[in-house]
Amino acid sequence: MRFAQAFDLVPGDVVAFVGAGGKTSLMVSLGYELAEAGWRVLATTTTQLAKDQLALFPYALPADASARAISQALSEKQFVLLHDEISGGNVYGPAPEWTRQMLDSVDSDILLVEADNARGLPFKAPLAGEPRIPPETSLVIAVASLNALGKPLDNDHIYNPRAMIEKYGFVENSPVKSPWLAQVLRDEDLGLRGVPQEARVLIFLNQTPERGYVRGRARMIARLSLQSERISAVALGSVRGAEPVFELQRSVGALVLAAGDASCRNLDALLQTADGGGCALANVTEQLMRSRIDHIRLVTGKGTRDVRKAVKHLGVKTVQNRAWKSGGLVSSLKTGLGSLPAHVAAVLMLPCQQTRIQSKLIYQILSTYARGDGDFIVPRLRSQCSQPILIARKYWAEMLKLTRHCDLREIISHFETHVTYLNVDANGIFQDGDVANEQNHRRWPAGVKDHGP
Repeated sequence: MRFAQAFDLVPGDVVAFVGAGGKTSLMVSLGYELAEAGWRVLATTTTQLAKDQLALFPYALPADASARAISQALSEKQFVLLHDEISGGNVYGPAPEWTRQMLDSVDSDILLVEADNARGLPFKAPLAGEPRIPPETSLVIAVASLNALGKPLDNDHIYNPRAMIEKYGFVENSPVKSPWLAQVLRDEDLGLRGVPQEARVLIFLNQTPERGYVRGRARMIARLSLQSERISAVALGSVRGAEPVFELQRSVGALVLAAGDASCRNLDALLQTADGGGCALANVTEQLMRSRIDHIRLVTGKGTRDVRKAVKHLGVKTVQNRAWKSGGLVSSLKTGLGSLPAHVAAVLMLPCQQTRIQSKLIYQILSTYARGDGDFIVPRLRSQCSQPILIARKYWAEMLKLTRHCDLREIISHFETHVTYLNVDANGIFQDGDVANEQNHRRWPAGVKDHGP
């Protein structure tokens, strides 16, 4: 995945880079990527760069150059660094307040700002006066390098370790642990200090390996970081890679549709205690919990009290669709989606009778989404489609405008041009009543994206 896709950039963005472990390299790499795509890219710093880093940029100009000179440089070079004075081997940037003046006078597509200092170290907590983020910033990218893992928590290896020690009681000189990165990155007084209230926040975990144990550590850091509603996504990757973002981890919720209408015809049977001790509905919910999905909602209608009793031991939230008799599936979706936190980026939807759902399938769906290979994902075995399906938030509003009589199959057909089919190899996921027959499948267009193992 390229940076622009992972960061969801649009013309007019002001992007500030904070943290440690690759800020300058990330800003430069993103600038070249956008310039190659035809964007007019301005860059600057509100702190300082080393003088030899000027060579990383195609062109540099003083920040007090005329708007005409800056515009001409953008037309010729596409990617231009603006700076203030150069002295003592450092290049200093203008004050953050300068940003508004520049945005009003120069015809650039995006402004990239290095807004923090870390002395080349892989991880940091800010000192007083740091970072220096322009108030007009629309996206803050907090950088941390996984090279910090295992390093001693001291001034030689970590920037301002004293702030972490005083806030969380980390042991000085002990090896840095994965949860420590997440705690600092999501902390309002540390990793999120100075972030404008309206700005999006994204974390970039630099130097993530393509596979292995440390890749798993990065996923754990991402999951813990996303407990903060301020953080919209965590990108795992390496600035130096050709496809520099391996995964984009975002908060995903899940709706188990148990309202008692056509989506759940056999609710009584699903509430009966099975041989293993739990009921089928609880077993479905447990599979979602094992998949590390934090925001699970059971949408109830008929038999709400019995459903709540069946899953009480799991601590899962239930929400009642009071319009379940007349509102159909769409009313259940409206109830469930409305109960999810605003930072949830996508939702897994499945009927409660899908009792043989496997964690393996959920993992495949979430991995496809994290790799950027689809945001409306439908599992398929040969020509047969099933649930759960993953639907990104951007489709929710349109989905809720559909007729109340539609079912999941009709929702898939409505969004057919956006569907990514995920080829799977587990017969156990398919249940009578939730499989689209081959005749229905043939009317879905052949041009739909297709992914699989």
